[in-house]
Amino acid sequence: MTECTQERFGFADHFSRSVVAGFEGERTSSDGGGLLLREVERRLNIVSRLAGCFGDLRDASRVEHSAEEMLRQRLFSLASGYEDLNDHEDLRKDPMLRLMAGKKDQDQNLAGKSTLNRLELGTGTASRYKKINFWREAIDELLLDLFVESFGKQAPEELVLDLDATDLPLHGGQEGRFFHGYYGHYCYLPLYIMSGNQVLRARLRPANQDASAGSWKELTPVVARLRAEWPEVRIVLRADSGFCREGLLLWCEQNKMDYVFGLARNKALRRMIDEPMEQARQLLQTTGKPTRVFSEFEYRTVSKTWSRARRVVAKAEQIDGKENPRFLVTSLSTEQWEARSLYEKLYCARGEMENRIKDQLALFAGRMSTESFRGNQLRLYFSAFAYCLLQGLKRLGLKGTELENAQPQTLRLRLLKIAAVVRVSVRRIWINAAEKLSATACLSAGSSCPALLSFRPTDL
Repeated sequence: MTECTQERFGFADHFSRSVVAGFEGERTSSDGGGLLLREVERRLNIVSRLAGCFGDLRDASRVEHSAEEMLRQRLFSLASGYEDLNDHEDLRKDPMLRLMAGKKDQDQNLAGKSTLNRLELGTGTASRYKKINFWREAIDELLLDLFVESFGKQAPEELVLDLDATDLPLHGGQEGRFFHGYYGHYCYLPLYIMSGNQVLRARLRPANQDASAGSWKELTPVVARLRAEWPEVRIVLRADSGFCREGLLLWCEQNKMDYVFGLARNKALRRMIDEPMEQARQLLQTTGKPTRVFSEFEYRTVSKTWSRARRVVAKAEQIDGKENPRFLVTSLSTEQWEARSLYEKLYCARGEMENRIKDQLALFAGRMSTESFRGNQLRLYFSAFAYCLLQGLKRLGLKGTELENAQPQTLRLRLLKIAAVVRVSVRRIWINAAEKLSATACLSAGSSCPALLSFRPTDL
């Protein structure tokens, strides 16, 4: 029998006008703002260099989708809000993603979910079905390259490196899966090293270890690279009490790095701030407002797990009759940082890193559904580089605007998720957005956005 596909549908009239829906429009995309990310990537040259960290052993004469093209497709889709490989069964036909991924023939589809899955499942050794592999050390070095390049020719005088770990819940039988008592579920425990809003390292780890485990091994190549680039730079390491371990403290001292770590409270430390705590209690009674009194002293653990005594800063705080003591251990002297400023200005700023980790999760760093540990490490890298793309957009195109510190979800809604009609001619690719919508998007980005979008005809 002849199969007929209906192309028009009639709906209830709108007053005197009939309402008809059809499928005769031109090619459209919901990600018209992706041109911004495309231009950022062209300026920073992220994906081409990332592709250089992969080895492709496929027969070139049979390859339809290059490794670089698939990496572009994957990173741009993550930045645009598509977390699943299943999404690419439809995205592979999206005209904007074809343009961003660098597909020369705009009538040819991008890679599907199965092809992208083989990209992520490289085992590190050549096999019949997994012939694309990556080198972890090369990707780690690329993250450092991007960080160094962000300073241009101006060397920083001081860098503050933040260490933190987070839990990535697991719901299957992934390799390296362990139950973590603190978080109360099976998870991975990745380690992040960041400076400001930039990622220097994203290392996936099993959860059967202390948060600080192996941190000095990850720090060693990072610090060596930074000092090779800027021999005079001063480096301060900052982390919460989960990283306050003798091994890491000793490593910092041996490598002439300053540090400020949270220090878990205990009875001995609490007894040492009896007098400041009483002062805070009396001030609370007098003023009726929460009160802090700071003190400092030399301290060495009672069990002698510390190799020597170190400077400890204590915050004795009273909040509505409830005490809230906090302790820090640091190599910084009183002349460099007095107690209150050390806590309130230097250490408390560490909390900003937690927001940056949330940004990584908004870019689907928690999507650890691949069976192999190596495959999940690659997914963590993908989220980190998608984050670098968005950070590049904020640095190059949004500086000084209301979106300079926007979260990934806000950038998507305000700049990237713009409906557009895509028309392809012999000499041009036309991206047409709604007139008022496109103007609003550029105005919300400020005057820097049009400068970022100053394309030449050959760009498209």
